[in-house]
Amino acid sequence: MKLKPIATEKAIMKVERDNIISFLVDENSTKAEIEKEIENLFKVKVEKIRTSVRNNQKIAYVKLNKKYLAIDLATKLGLM
Repeated sequence: MKLKPIATEKAIMKVERDNIISFLVDENSTKAEIEKEIENLFKVKVEKIRTSVRNNQKIAYVKLNKKYLAIDLATKLGLM
């Protein structure tokens, strides 16, 4: 599964304000697969995942548990 973080201005605002980090994911991946992949790769707990398909691209909006800050993960990924 490919996970590519999104670094748009809107995505960064979600990181700072809502503890949500956005990823481009494979179009046929499920929420459960995305959650498992993110928790294993980054050693965080996922609270909720919303997905959206636009222009043949699937975007996953991943809300992290309150113990884990999305801004720390974004910094590790080089988004900030």
